[in-house]
Amino acid sequence: MSETPPISQNFIRERIAADLAEGRYGGRIHTRFPPEPNGRLHIGHAKSICLNFGIARDAGGLCNLRMDDTNPVKEDLAYVNSIVEDVRWLIADWADDRLGLKPEGALPQADGADFFLFPASGSADRAARREAFFASDYFDALYEFAVRLVKKGKAYVCDHTPEEVDRMRGAPEAAGRPSAYRDRSVAENLDLFARMKEGEFPDGSRTLRAKINMDAPNVWLRDPVLYRIRHTEHHRTGRRWRIYPMYDFAHCLSDYIEGITHSICTLEFEVHRPLYDWILESLELPRPLPRQHEFARLNLTHTVLSKRKLLRLVEEKRVEGWDDPRMPTIAGMRRRGYPAAAVRAFCERIGVAKRENTIEFALLEHCVREELNRTALRRFAVLRPIKLVITNLPEGRLEEVTATNNPEDPAAGSRAIPFGRELWIERDDFAEDPPPKYFRLKPGGEVRLKNAYIVKCEEAIKDEAGNVVELRCVADLDSKTGGTTANRKVKGTIHWVAAAHALDAEARLYEALYTRPDPDKGGDDLSALNPNSLETLRGCKVEPSLAEAAPGVVFQFERLGYFVRSEEKERLVFLRTVTLRDSWSKVGHPPARP
Repeated sequence: MSETPPISQNFIRERIAADLAEGRYGGRIHTRFPPEPNGRLHIGHAKSICLNFGIARDAGGLCNLRMDDTNPVKEDLAYVNSIVEDVRWLIADWADDRLGLKPEGALPQADGADFFLFPASGSADRAARREAFFASDYFDALYEFAVRLVKKGKAYVCDHTPEEVDRMRGAPEAAGRPSAYRDRSVAENLDLFARMKEGEFPDGSRTLRAKINMDAPNVWLRDPVLYRIRHTEHHRTGRRWRIYPMYDFAHCLSDYIEGITHSICTLEFEVHRPLYDWILESLELPRPLPRQHEFARLNLTHTVLSKRKLLRLVEEKRVEGWDDPRMPTIAGMRRRGYPAAAVRAFCERIGVAKRENTIEFALLEHCVREELNRTALRRFAVLRPIKLVITNLPEGRLEEVTATNNPEDPAAGSRAIPFGRELWIERDDFAEDPPPKYFRLKPGGEVRLKNAYIVKCEEAIKDEAGNVVELRCVADLDSKTGGTTANRKVKGTIHWVAAAHALDAEARLYEALYTRPDPDKGGDDLSALNPNSLETLRGCKVEPSLAEAAPGVVFQFERLGYFVRSEEKERLVFLRTVTLRDSWSKVGHPPARP
């Protein structure tokens, strides 16, 4: 496991510290991350993952990964698997030993007035590891909890349509109208609810609603729906169930069943907290009860984090898929070469607050650069090649130069690179009519070929269209390391690849997916899509050592940026992870923690 960084304090951690000091949960801390498996996780989820697993790690507690799979219409097993993969990737070297534990034996079931609950301690001697928890594991228990509310006169079956229920709920400034079925007897409600469970009624014809207060200032307390009818196959339970609990009902009770102490949600659930507490307290469950805490969700410039809008990008083929490197999904970031440690450092740096704000995408890129600068091996690559011939080197002559693999890590060592008469250099490293303060190659000008000789351009060869296709240069053969003019200074240094040994490659350069910093403004994010968010370069030239590059490994292409080897097996393809330019650190922001 990687070195544990300093604990960053925030208002949620302060509340947890206070609970520990008071002995509220017997010194126990148990959090959870409960995504709905209806899409891929994104950078906003990464913030919640780092917060929940980080708190558990630092407090010596547990954190459960739980699938909120209560809406079979939108959920899919493929999303379940992808969520597990994404969470594992993000925390594998950081908090893996704090994944939740499943007690041995059957899942909790209701039995009359008594409920079999998970051991509060979550002790390892009674537990076995599992990848994830599922709200669907608790469907039997949740149904019996609902029956208990009906028996207490705190829930009833309503025959109004969903549209009627929404209209009758009213608005914050106007009271709601009670259901015509609010005063049904307990016996009738029990009968109807059981028949709903057996599939007797069609979708949308009936719901189970909590009986709270239709005049409550908080509209979420105006007899909210607890169960709805769905004649739809569930990815885990098949067609066993015809009714499914609403999120607000399943959420708090799943927390209770699992022994969660601190239920940490994003700020939009703050208005739901009174309902969370009402359900738990109305069932008269043994104390202590879990508490919900809210924090501001992540907003990122040039980025959309709505699952619905991300799904539309995928379905309309405006991107390659959920793992397109331009997408803000964890899968997209992983494919693009973002290190998990950099994503965690970003989540740590932006902090946890009560008020929403928007974070510059440049900060995420800064964290990626900072991590890769320490870890990525350096390599030579030429993306837009033009040939350079050293005329005073004999044809067929082969030399080797030594290059450092990573100047930030002496243990990374060095490598030998072939060097010869004919080289490839970047087309942008030559200018026939250069602007002022241009220190790269120009007619009559000198540059140092990195780790090799100083060369002077004597002639630019052009094709019939007047384009420069070849540069003829002469080398100062004493300027190589160890030569008599090795320390001679020139203002420009450029990289290169030996033509005889270069490998052909493809490079894909990514820019922001959206042109506007606030693509959601006005509600039409598609109008802000960047038509130049992907540029594909073919005919690139890379040094021969990259033939052995493993997929997923990131390299710094010197002077160009960080690139990750893609999964394509039939050819060399490199995806640009991030450019070398880092303007963020210039405005006085402190470095990200390790």
